[in-house]
Amino acid sequence: MTLRVVVADDQDLVRAGFVALLTGTDGFTVVGEAGRGDDAVRAVRATRPDVVLMDVRMPGGDGIGATRTITADPALGGVRVVILTTFGLDEYVFGALRAGAVGFLVKDTSPEELLRAVRVAADGDALLSPAITRRLVEAFAAAPPPVPQSTGPALTARERDVLVLVARGRSNADIARDLHIGVATVKSYVSRLLTKLDTTTRVGLVVHAYETGVVVPGGPA
Repeated sequence: MTLRVVVADDQDLVRAGFVALLTGTDGFTVVGEAGRGDDAVRAVRATRPDVVLMDVRMPGGDGIGATRTITADPALGGVRVVILTTFGLDEYVFGALRAGAVGFLVKDTSPEELLRAVRVAADGDALLSPAITRRLVEAFAAAPPPVPQSTGPALTARERDVLVLVARGRSNADIARDLHIGVATVKSYVSRLLTKLDTTTRVGLVVHAYETGVVVPGGPA
C-alpha cells in the first residue's frame, strides 16, 4: 500500500528534502505541501492523506493550531499528524500532542527513521522512542508536583500490563514479544484502552499512565 503524505514546513529547503526523500522511496507519495499552518489545513482537507509531517513554528497559524483543527474534524478522523521540531523537547510540542498529534520527531532524524515513523504513524502504532517518551512524560509530570489521583476506569491485569509497556514506548511487536501474545491481540488491547481511557492516541495513553501513577516518572524505560 502506498502511504499518502502531506509535508508542512515553512523552510523551503527542509520541506524539499522531506518531499524528495518520500517521493524517492517506494511506498510513499506526497500529495500536498504547505509552508503555512492554514495552508496545511487546506491541503489536508483537499487530499485526505494518511500522515501529515507538521512543523511546529509556521506563519499563518502555527503547527499546533493546524493540528488541533485537523484532529477536531470528524471528516479527517483517519489522518495522523506527526510533529516535526528542531529540538527534542520543544515546549510547543506538548501543546501539539495535547491537540491530538500521534507523536513527534526531531528534524535531524535519519532518513530511515523518518520513513519508519511515517509507516508506524499510519499503522497507529507507537511512535515515540522510549527515551523521548520518558523525557516527554517527565516534563508533563514536573508541574504540578505529583499528587495522588484516581486511576480512572478499572483495568484488567492484562490491560494494565499493556498500558505500562505502551507508556514505556514499546511498539505493538515489542509488547507482543514481552507478553508472549500475538500482535493482533496487542492491537485489540490498545483499542480497548483507548476507549476505556477516552483518548484517541497512544500519546494519550502514555500521559494517562504517568499522570495516574501507573508508571512512575524516572522509572525504567
